[in-house]
Amino acid sequence: MRTPRTFRQWSRFARWADKSARPELVEGRAVGCSWFDRFTTSVGTDIGAQQTRPLHTFIAIALILAPISVAAQPPAQVEPSPTQGVVKKGKVPVSNEILKIKLPKAVEVDLPNGLHLMVLEDHRLPQLSFQIFIPGAGGYYDPADQPGLASFVAALMREGTASRTSEQISQQLEVMAASLTVGAGAGLEASVNGTSLTDQFDKLLDIAADVLLHPSFPEEELARYQQRTRAQLTQQRANPGFLAAELFNHVIYGTHPASRISPTVAALDAATREALAAFHRTRYVPDHAGMAVAGDISPADARKLVEAKLGGWPKSGAAAPAVSDPAELTAPKISFIARPNSVQTNLIVGTQAISRIHPDYDVLQVMNKVIGGGPTGRLFIHLREEKGYTYGAGSGLSAPIFRGDWSASTSVRSEVTEPALRDLLAEIAQLRDQLVSDQELADAKRSMIASFALSLESPAQLLNYHVTRWRYKLPADYWDRYPDRVSGVTRQQVQAAARTYLDARRMQIVAVGDPARVGDTLKKLGTVETFDAEGKRISPL
Repeated sequence: MRTPRTFRQWSRFARWADKSARPELVEGRAVGCSWFDRFTTSVGTDIGAQQTRPLHTFIAIALILAPISVAAQPPAQVEPSPTQGVVKKGKVPVSNEILKIKLPKAVEVDLPNGLHLMVLEDHRLPQLSFQIFIPGAGGYYDPADQPGLASFVAALMREGTASRTSEQISQQLEVMAASLTVGAGAGLEASVNGTSLTDQFDKLLDIAADVLLHPSFPEEELARYQQRTRAQLTQQRANPGFLAAELFNHVIYGTHPASRISPTVAALDAATREALAAFHRTRYVPDHAGMAVAGDISPADARKLVEAKLGGWPKSGAAAPAVSDPAELTAPKISFIARPNSVQTNLIVGTQAISRIHPDYDVLQVMNKVIGGGPTGRLFIHLREEKGYTYGAGSGLSAPIFRGDWSASTSVRSEVTEPALRDLLAEIAQLRDQLVSDQELADAKRSMIASFALSLESPAQLLNYHVTRWRYKLPADYWDRYPDRVSGVTRQQVQAAARTYLDARRMQIVAVGDPARVGDTLKKLGTVETFDAEGKRISPL
C-alpha cells in the first residue's frame, strides 16, 4: 500500500489501515506501516493488486527461476551433488534466460457513440469484471475555486439515480454478490468498476449504466456526505505524512492542476447539487472514454450487451480533454512545515521527472528499483537496516501523461533528522556519481521481471495492461517486449538517468517537524521557506 497522495487515496488508506492493524497481515513489510510508502514502487502503477494465481502464472515464474525440460526421458542414474549438505540461505536458484511472453490479445472496437470497447475472453471461471474510464472527469479538471468537485461527483453517483435509491442499489448488489464502485482522484479520469458472476453480469451492467447515466445527487445524500467528509478533511491535516505530501506537490507542480491532492473544507461546504449535476453533464461523455471487459464472455456477446446498456449514452462532440506539463523547476528549494513538539520528522526529497510515454520510462523504473523500490533498495537497507533511523524508506516514480515526479521519502525520529537527511542525499548523489554494480543491477532487473510475471494473474489483470497500452497509445507489442526492455537496461543508462533526472540543481526538500529540533539542520542546507499546517507562510526559521 503506497502512502496516499490524493484525498481518494487517503480514504482508501483509512479502510486499508483497519484491515492491516495486525502486523502478521502485512506480510512482514514494516514499511507498509509508514505514510511514506506512497512513494515506493517496483514496476509501476500499471501493475495492480495481486489476486489468485492461475496455472499460467506459475509456469511463467518457473521459466524465470528454473527452466526445465518436460520431454520424456529414461530414468537417469543420480550422481551425488557436489554441494550436498551445504546450506545456502537467502539465495534462490535463478536462470539468466529472459522471460518470453505474449499476452493474449483483447478484441477492440469503437462503438458509434465513441466509446472504445476492449474484451478479453476467458472462460476458466464463471465471472466477469469491467472498467469504464472517462477522461476529463478527474480532479485535474476541477475548477480552481472548487478543488475536489470531481471526487464529490463520483462519490455521490452511487447514492441514488432517477429510478433507484442508495439503499436499493446496495441491496441489489448484495443479492447479486456483485460489486460496483465509482471514483475520481486528482488525475485525469473518473472510473466505474464492477465485478459479478457470469449469470449476474447483465443485471450488474444495468445498475452500472443507471448510475453512470442517471445519477440524481439527492440533497440528503449530499448533506450526509459533507458531514462525513468534513471530519476526514479536518483529521488529515493533523497527519504529518499528508502535510508533507501536500506541500511536496505544491513545490513540484506550482499552479498546475496536479498540485492539488485534496479537497478543501471550504469547497466541500460550497458544493451544491446543481454544481455536481453540471460537472457530470459536461464531463461524463463517451467521446474519448473506454470500457474494458474481462472474463467469461465472448467479444460478440459483450458488444451486444454493452450497446444495449450504454448505446444511449449520447456523444457530445467535445474535443479530447487538454493536458499540459507543469512549469519546469529551475532551482533547488527547502520547504518546511513547522509542527511544534512533533517527535518525528517527515522527509521528502524529489524533483520533476518524466511522463509515462517518455523513452526513459523503463530506465527510470530500474533506477528507482535500485535506490528505493522496496526492502532491497539502497534507502531501505541503509536508513533502516544499517542505521536504524526509521521503520522504512523508499522512493517512487509518478509518471502520468504529463511530466511527473520522482521522490524519496522517510520519517525519522527528530534527533536523527540531520544524519538521516544527509545520508538520504548521499544515496542520491552516489547514484549520480558511481555506476551501480553488475550484481545489484541484475538483482533489480530480475525482481522487476519476476513481479511482472506474478502480475499476469487473471483476465482482469491482463486487461489492465491492454487498457494502459490503449490509454497511452503504446505499441501493440509493448507488454510482450517488457522483459526484454528491462533486461536491456545498462549500468551506464542508470547513471545517466540519475544525472539527468536527479539533478541536485533542481532537487526539492520538504520536511515536517519540530522547528526547535530540526530548524538548524535545514538552515545548514540553504534558505528555508516555512509554513504552518494550513499551508500559510510564516516567519522564517
